[in-house]
Amino acid sequence: MWQPVLMIDGFILCILGISMIIPACFDLIDEKISWSPFFTSALITIFIGFSLFLSNKGKITKLSLRQGYLITFVCWVSVGIFSSLPFILGSHVPDIASAFFESVSGVTATGASVISDVESLPRSVLLWRSMLNGLGGIGVVIFAVAMLPFLGIGGMQMFEHESSDTNEKLMPKFIDVAKWIIGVYVGLVVLCAIALYVCGMGRFDAINHALSAVATAGFSTKNTSIAYFNSFSIEMVVTFFMILGALPITFYIILLQHHEMEPLRLGQIKTFLKSAFLLTFLVAIYLCWHNHIGFFKSLRYAAFNVVSVMTTTGMSSADFVEWGAWTTVFFTLLSLHGGCIGSTTGSIKVMRWQVMKSYFAKFLLSSIEPNRVVPVKIDKTPIPDNAVISVFVYILSFLTVIGGAALILNLQGYDFTIALSAAVSCVTNTGPGAIKEIGASGNYAFFSVGAKYVLCAAMLLGRLEIMTVLVIFTKSFWKN
Repeated sequence: MWQPVLMIDGFILCILGISMIIPACFDLIDEKISWSPFFTSALITIFIGFSLFLSNKGKITKLSLRQGYLITFVCWVSVGIFSSLPFILGSHVPDIASAFFESVSGVTATGASVISDVESLPRSVLLWRSMLNGLGGIGVVIFAVAMLPFLGIGGMQMFEHESSDTNEKLMPKFIDVAKWIIGVYVGLVVLCAIALYVCGMGRFDAINHALSAVATAGFSTKNTSIAYFNSFSIEMVVTFFMILGALPITFYIILLQHHEMEPLRLGQIKTFLKSAFLLTFLVAIYLCWHNHIGFFKSLRYAAFNVVSVMTTTGMSSADFVEWGAWTTVFFTLLSLHGGCIGSTTGSIKVMRWQVMKSYFAKFLLSSIEPNRVVPVKIDKTPIPDNAVISVFVYILSFLTVIGGAALILNLQGYDFTIALSAAVSCVTNTGPGAIKEIGASGNYAFFSVGAKYVLCAAMLLGRLEIMTVLVIFTKSFWKN
C-alpha cells in the first residue's frame, strides 16, 4: 500500500527542493554571499525526496481509495515540514514551531503569519513565502478537482460522472487534469503579475502578490498588505484575480476545451458572484452612512475586503476591525462562505451552502405537504441523497473542528474571542482574523509553541477537507 504513496511523496519533495534554488539565487545576488540556507534546505529535501522516489519506484497503474487518502495527507504534511527548513536554517523565526506554522500557512494557502516585520526580511524569504502560496494553490486545486470526487468528501460525488471503478480511473484522470490545472493556474498568475506591474507595482512585488492573489492565500511583501500601495487600480486588479481564483479551475478548462459549462459549476459561480456583489454593496452603504466615508471610497474598501475574506485570501486594503464592533461577527461569518468548489479557496464553499439551502426548502415544503416528493436540487440539477448526507457530515465536522480548536486554545489561557477567531481563521484558511490581535495589523507571533501546533493542525484539517485526515485515524482504515 505504501509504495505509490512514498514514490509520489518523494517526487513532490524533489520538486519542492528544486524550487528552493530560486530564492537561493536571490540570496547570492542580494546578500553577496557564497552560500545560502536555501541551498542547504534544497540539498536535504532533494536527497530525501530522491531516496524515497528511487526506493519505491515502479509503474503506478491504479490507486486505491486508501492510497488516495494517504497520498493527500502524507504529501501535505511532508511538504509543510521540509518547506520550513529555510525559515529554521535562516534564523528568520524564533523557534521550530514558528517555522512550521509559517510554512504550513503558506502551503495551505492560509496566509497567517508569525513574522511581525515582513519588510525586514530578505527578498529570498519573501519570495519563498509567496512561492509556498503558489505551490499550495496548485496543490489545492489538483486535490479538489482530481482527488476529492473519487474520495467522496463533502458532497464531491456530485462531480464524479464515471460509472466505472474509481480505482482504475483515478491515476489517469489525476495526471491528465493536473496538466491542465497547472497550465491555467500559471497563466492566471502571469496575467495578474503583468496587470499589477502595469498599474505601478514593482516587478518583485507584482510577482509575489500575483502568486498570493490567484492562490487566494494572502502573504504580502508589506506589513500593511495591499494598503501599503494606496492605489485604486492595484486594489481592483487584486480583487479581480481573487475572484478568478475563487472560481472552479475547471471553469477555465472547459471553456478552453469545449466552450461550455456544466450546470452545477455555472450555478455555483452565479451564486458566488451575486453574494459578493450584494455583500459588497451592503457594507459600502453602511460605511457611507455610519462611518461618514464617501460612497465610492466606501465601495472601494468594501469590495476589496469583502472579496478578500469571502475568498479566504486574507489580504487587506484597510483594517476593517476599525470600522466598528459589528465587523468581528460579520467577517467571522463571512469567512465561512468560501468560494466555489474546485477553486483555490478554503472554508465550506458555495455549493455546500446551496445544498443546505435546497434541503431546508425541501424540509419546509414537506412539513406543509407531507405526501409531496421534493428533490434536493441546485438550479435544475438534482443532487443524490448520498451527496446531501456527505455535505451535512462535512459541515458538521467542519464546525466541530472549529469548536475543538477554539476550546483547546481557550484551555491554554487565551480568551474566548481570540481562541474562536484564530480557530475560524485557520480552519477556513482565511489567515488574518476578525479581531485586532490577529487582524490586518496583527499576527500570530504571541501564540505559544503548543498553540501554534494546534493552529497548524487546524490549517491542515481545513485545507484537506476535514474527513480526508480524520478517516486515516480510524481502525477500519488500516484493516485489510
